[in-house]
Amino acid sequence: MSAGIRLVSDAWTGGGPADSAAWTAPAPDEEPLDAYSRVVTAVAEKVGPAVVSVEVRPRAEGRGRAGRERPGHGSGFVFTPDGLVLTNSHVVHGATRIEAAFADGRRLRAELVGDDPETDVAVIRIPPAPAPAVAELGDSATLRPGQLVVAIGNPLGFQSTVTAGVVSALGRSLRSITGRLIDDVIQTDAALNPGNSGGPLVDSRGRVVGINTAVILPAQGICFAVGINTAKFVAAQLIRHGKIRRGRIGVAGQNVPLLRLAVRAHALESKTGVLVTGVEPNSPADRAGVKEGDIIVGLAGQPVSGIDDLHRLLATDRIGVRTTVVVLREAAKLDLEIVPEESKS
Repeated sequence: MSAGIRLVSDAWTGGGPADSAAWTAPAPDEEPLDAYSRVVTAVAEKVGPAVVSVEVRPRAEGRGRAGRERPGHGSGFVFTPDGLVLTNSHVVHGATRIEAAFADGRRLRAELVGDDPETDVAVIRIPPAPAPAVAELGDSATLRPGQLVVAIGNPLGFQSTVTAGVVSALGRSLRSITGRLIDDVIQTDAALNPGNSGGPLVDSRGRVVGINTAVILPAQGICFAVGINTAKFVAAQLIRHGKIRRGRIGVAGQNVPLLRLAVRAHALESKTGVLVTGVEPNSPADRAGVKEGDIIVGLAGQPVSGIDDLHRLLATDRIGVRTTVVVLREAAKLDLEIVPEESKS
């Protein structure tokens, strides 16, 4: 028996004949599945065929963040009928050869469409024939803490591994390998291990709500996924341009609800905004007078209800153009002049 692996009987691990006679395993067709098992099984059967093992070689060696897998291996999932695959940037960034392996044994050469290290999202393409299974994309904005989620991937080379858990928290921030923060990240306790990165985090209806991206070692049950709404926006830009020319204002933030009194008093269009949790020194936000604790509710004349809105507004043609950021500071609403600059990473 291999060290570290303990095998047990499927039927009984008790004592001798007298013990075994006291218990009889139910026939498979008589063993009921509870509601939880049915949900997880259905999700795995629906999404599993679209999940691939992403293998890259050769790849430059380097020291990654704790909790991320070593270069060369990760997961991904097909999300369009023409063979586009979502995965993590840190899985494929810098690779000169990429292959995608399906659970049925198919191994296909893939090409990089584009990757965005700032959100740890990447798109690769495989040949569309034979037509692959396609994962349905959901809406990460509808998630709630405590909601059931299922992770599918290839941890440590064990292909098509399914784990389940709940959404532990929303609105987390996670530092990417570029050193910048990925905002609005999903925290889950669905077990992830090296090799899960890039695989789908799926809700109870089999819709992808996140891309699994990192774990914290040596902690257990603290895992993170990039929200699929962020991934959909990034993927669209990568498919169109191969990269994202992104504006930046130099803040870290998270989505927060607004007080009803503030919404009414200032006639705001949204009931949520972006709480500023940090301001980079000498950044556009710093020069404009944005402070930690402010809540951003507008930019360039458009309402900002969350991180995704801010990302979309900053990814347009506003780089270098003077505009206005609207913030709530205590009971006041302030209009601050700001000039977004292009992100260099």
